[in-house]
Amino acid sequence: MTTFRIAHLSDPHLPPPAMRRSLRDIFSKRTLSRLAWRRKRNHHSPAVLADLVADLQAQRPDHIALTGDLTNFSTPEELAAARRWLEDLAPPEQLTVSPGNHDALIAADGDRFAPWRPWLGDEPGAGFPAVRVRGPVALINLCSATPTALHLAQGRLGQDQIARLAENLRALGEAGLFRLVLVHHPIATGAVSARKSLVDAEALRQVLQREGAELVLHGHAHEALTMQVAGPAGPIPVLGVPSASAIAGHGEAARWHELAIARGAEGFVTEVIARGLGPEGAFAELGRYRLVSPRR
Repeated sequence: MTTFRIAHLSDPHLPPPAMRRSLRDIFSKRTLSRLAWRRKRNHHSPAVLADLVADLQAQRPDHIALTGDLTNFSTPEELAAARRWLEDLAPPEQLTVSPGNHDALIAADGDRFAPWRPWLGDEPGAGFPAVRVRGPVALINLCSATPTALHLAQGRLGQDQIARLAENLRALGEAGLFRLVLVHHPIATGAVSARKSLVDAEALRQVLQREGAELVLHGHAHEALTMQVAGPAGPIPVLGVPSASAIAGHGEAARWHELAIARGAEGFVTEVIARGLGPEGAFAELGRYRLVSPRR
């Protein structure tokens, strides 16, 4: 039984490089975000992130799924620095990035994610959802990143993206592939407060209930969440991970998940292996469990 292994990490919140501040920045949400970062930056550690990446790369996954918030203020300098970090993490064909709300903090001129385009999908300029087929897995990359008002960290997919998602799920399901949906914001009810929610999550859940998917991965909550939403043949698992740079003592410490996906007689079987900071301060296996997606 051939196994395809995917590593899931999220919310690295890379340290911001030196940046020029324009009048537009001063009179925008970026100023409030900078004040928040002064309080929270000690909750994130570049050293922890480097250790997580080293642990992940040592496991040699077939593909990496990164569900957003690479930056803090979505400045051009941060987006460029994040591209250099992505280049060190994995080549574009082995890594898919789903942007987060911090990656789209304020409105931008032109293609804000142009520096990351090779890691968003296989077809440049195709938009979202971006579908990438790797082995038995179809990664369906959504973008919930959108500028919001002060004090909000919400996401939105929009009607067009949700409609295209329905078509993708149907076609990929008919092809017998494992449909893995990537999105930054949680989609299950109660995962985060309304202020941080995906505003059109209900429309997304309706599509998933009708068309189905095998698994949904997200970030944003900075927690290891195991939830589910309704699907046509039973519940669809929805998994989140903590921030990849989070230190112990301020919420959940950094963690990533390895997803070992195989097709068996009963359908697709996914073994989830959680790896994170252990009591000795080193990354180690924290536990594992199995998910079964019934044969269609």
